[in-house]
Amino acid sequence: MAESWDPKTRQTVGKIPLLTENAGPRDAKEKWDARLKQELQALITYIQMNKDSDTDWFTIQPEDGGKAWKGKCWYVHNFIKYEFDFRFDVPATYPAVAPEIELPELEGKTAKMYRGGKICLTIHFKPLWAKNSPHFGFAHALCLGLAPWLAAEVPYMVEAGVIQPKV
Repeated sequence: MAESWDPKTRQTVGKIPLLTENAGPRDAKEKWDARLKQELQALITYIQMNKDSDTDWFTIQPEDGGKAWKGKCWYVHNFIKYEFDFRFDVPATYPAVAPEIELPELEGKTAKMYRGGKICLTIHFKPLWAKNSPHFGFAHALCLGLAPWLAAEVPYMVEAGVIQPKV
C-alpha cells in the first residue's frame, strides 16, 4: 500500500512518530497513560508539520480521559472552506482496531458513510491499520483515513449540492 502513495503522503506519514506502547483503554491505567502520551506526541508532531507547511486542516481534543476525541476538520474546495465537527471513540480493542471517525452532520449525504455519520474506511484504511498495529495511532487515522476521505467526498458533495459552506 505504501508503494502506491504519492511522495508527499509518504513523506508526511514518515514524519509522524510510530507508537511503541501496545495498550488500549481496557489495559492498566499506567499502560494506557503511556500510550496516550505517545498519541499526544504524534498528534503534536502532525499538527506542527501541518502548520509549518500552511496546510493545517483540523483541531482535536481528548474527552473522557482520552477514550473519546472530538474536533473540527475542514477542506477547501474551489477556494471555499467547508468545515465539519468530527469525533471518535477509542474502541475497547484499540490499538488492534482503528477508531471509527464520525462526521454526524454529513450522515446520509454520501454513500461512503455508515449509520451515525461514520466514514467508510474499510476497503483501504483498515487493512493498512491492521498491518501496522500497534504502531499507528490517532494521527495516522487522521492522516491516512479522514484526510483522503475529505479529499474524495467533499468535492462530490459540493457538486451534488448536498453541502454548503458555513457562513
